Amino acid sequence: MYLSYRYDTIKASKVLCGKGKLELGNRPRLTRRGASIGLAGLLGGCSLPGSGPSRADIEEAAAKPATTSGVSFALINVSAGVVSTMDAWPKPTLSGSFGQRARVEAQTIGVGDSVQIVVWDASGLFSTPVTDRLSSGSKSATIPEQVVGTDGKITVPYAGRIQASGRTPQAVEGAIVDALAGKADQPQAVVTVTKNVTNTVTVIGEVTAGARIPLTLRGDRILDVIAAAGGIRVNAQDVSLTLIRNAHSVRVPMQAILANPSENILVRPGDVITVARDPQTFTSIGATSQSNVVPFENVGFTLEEAIAKVGGLNDLRADPRGVFVIRYEPASLYDGLGFARPSPEPTERVPVIYRVNMRDPNAFFLARRFPMRNKDILYVSNSSAAEMQKLFAIINTLIIPGASVVGVAAIART
Repeated sequence: MYLSYRYDTIKASKVLCGKGKLELGNRPRLTRRGASIGLAGLLGGCSLPGSGPSRADIEEAAAKPATTSGVSFALINVSAGVVSTMDAWPKPTLSGSFGQRARVEAQTIGVGDSVQIVVWDASGLFSTPVTDRLSSGSKSATIPEQVVGTDGKITVPYAGRIQASGRTPQAVEGAIVDALAGKADQPQAVVTVTKNVTNTVTVIGEVTAGARIPLTLRGDRILDVIAAAGGIRVNAQDVSLTLIRNAHSVRVPMQAILANPSENILVRPGDVITVARDPQTFTSIGATSQSNVVPFENVGFTLEEAIAKVGGLNDLRADPRGVFVIRYEPASLYDGLGFARPSPEPTERVPVIYRVNMRDPNAFFLARRFPMRNKDILYVSNSSAAEMQKLFAIINTLIIPGASVVGVAAIART
């Protein structure tokens, strides 16, 4: 026997839809089962609490033009063709952008460098006697350190202004000797660069000691100069590196250089290396085991790993056919997928929702190849069964208290 009570089903449905107050009235008596069925029918069009749109809602929104305040987006089913196209998308590389150039054979002196010169001769033009060069009677003089001027020249006594910029130290030595010919007997010169600002690389950002790093003749690579600057101060997986050369810059993850030796290219004088903290994250929402902003490594991270990082799909709520990745794609990359743009308006970025049907066993292999990007949204929609569970849970919160009151009254009368 079902406990019966008086209940206004129409007004109850208005309460759940946010349109009225719950009232007890003198409507026909209903059984609990009858009230449940009646309320379920009346509440079918109401908005139930949820974590986002259903799979059908997303499909419907993608099929119709966006409203004035909305966004036209493309809904793409992830397939073998889609992930193969993504595999072929160009990735920024240092070696591809700047090439693998050979080591520099010699370093030249430039404007702003500091040099020191020692000159010997056998005629007494230079007054300090020495015994380690040419003969016991040779004389030497050390010319004080000087900076190469804006005209690219240095001053040598009795030789005048000598062109230094653009020449190697050995070439400058020869020019000094030639200028002293006829003024000194068997002149010899040694030119030493004491402060080298021309043949340096600037390293700044998340390094222990940002500085101008002098380059050596053996050839220095990116990791060499970063190590000379004290190394990076944060986790390598959170770091991106930008190399600026001749007004051209390329940004790559630090992990790409560590994983691929060909990316550890030789640096050139005047290069600027910026090391920046750039943590990669995606947002997980909907019917996953964890809704959160989740960090990830920025090289080779896939949808399969993203799903695992949030604990997988929620067994009691998730619709396996409604796993979505939401992002903006660069227009040039989107056009390569072969789909029409969702809007004819010119744009540099196209809003895209990628859908994966995890009911299909092939989806596991596709998810392993599908690349995740920084600021992606991983959304899993609720299943229709989960929506029905919510509906009946709401109905029961209204029916059970009423049934209990009637039951207590019946017991009191006995």
